[in-house]
Amino acid sequence: FQKTSLLQPGPMSTEWEGVEAKKPLMAARNNRASSIWVVVASTAVAVAGSFVFGISVGYSSPSQEGIMQDLHLSLAEYSVFGSILTIGAMLGAIVSGTIADRVGRRCAMAISDVFCILGYLLIVFSKNSVWLDLGRLSIGCGIGLLSYVVPVYISEITPKNLRGRFAAVNQLMICCGASLAYALGTCITWRTLAIVGVTPCLLQLVGLLVIPESPRWLAKIGHSGALEEALQKLRGKETDISEEAADIKDFTEKLQHLPQSKMLDLFQKDYIHAVTVGVGLMVLQQFGGVNAICFYASEIFVSAGFSSGNTGMLAMVAVQIPMTALGVLLLDKAGRRPLLMVKKDTRVFDS
Repeated sequence: FQKTSLLQPGPMSTEWEGVEAKKPLMAARNNRASSIWVVVASTAVAVAGSFVFGISVGYSSPSQEGIMQDLHLSLAEYSVFGSILTIGAMLGAIVSGTIADRVGRRCAMAISDVFCILGYLLIVFSKNSVWLDLGRLSIGCGIGLLSYVVPVYISEITPKNLRGRFAAVNQLMICCGASLAYALGTCITWRTLAIVGVTPCLLQLVGLLVIPESPRWLAKIGHSGALEEALQKLRGKETDISEEAADIKDFTEKLQHLPQSKMLDLFQKDYIHAVTVGVGLMVLQQFGGVNAICFYASEIFVSAGFSSGNTGMLAMVAVQIPMTALGVLLLDKAGRRPLLMVKKDTRVFDS
């Protein structure tokens, strides 16, 4: 038998101490895992709005033939229906910042869901072009609001090291929504497809009841207790959030004490380059015709010589989702500029 001194631990004692030493590490790992799932769940609820955005953009293309036949619309009348979404989106985007700052990110998403649900119901029960256009306009207002509040909410709840990748999921879900509309539109009626558009709105409304509010918005309105509670949910029960909470409060206070900026301030020497690049990229993307292609993909493919617009739309689906997913994976690793350069070269080649 091996003798064990009272002062010198034996093998069993050493092994037990090793297990005890690993417990804090395992607890920290479990805490991080549980906290990241809260962020994932909150992001999933938010990007349900992005999914609605995608369905709304992709809706008009597969529905064109059915709507024009059932409601006896001319091509000009249907063109109004397809494009009026952008007018509503502009209206929603203009007031999105004000609404999100006054009522909060969650409530702003709920308001947008109401607009989208109302719009889709008007389309489902429409008997003429007027109700179609009103429904499409209402959906546009809803997705215009979502286009601002969803990425803002995601960026405000995610840790810095995951922010870029999580924010890119917004665009991925837009592509998934549009692709679903293209795919389902080949096999179901346009009224049924409108009902499909209501589903993610209802799911998001339910999810908004349980996800935490944006800590940064809570700091902005002075709710320190609610800020810490929301941040604790997002970072884990055992995580020390005092430093991050203090940083958020400090940043918010500094913003509030800054002088009120005017629109012309953006054109100062310090900001003009960044504004030109940022706004220029968005403007050029729109002038590239991306929305027109999405709205009328079926008609475009038929005009290009395809026997059926459905074939072209399904080909778009097969390419769109994998390439967007690849962009999400590469965003934080490759950087923003290289991906923009690849996109530019690809668009030139396509043209």
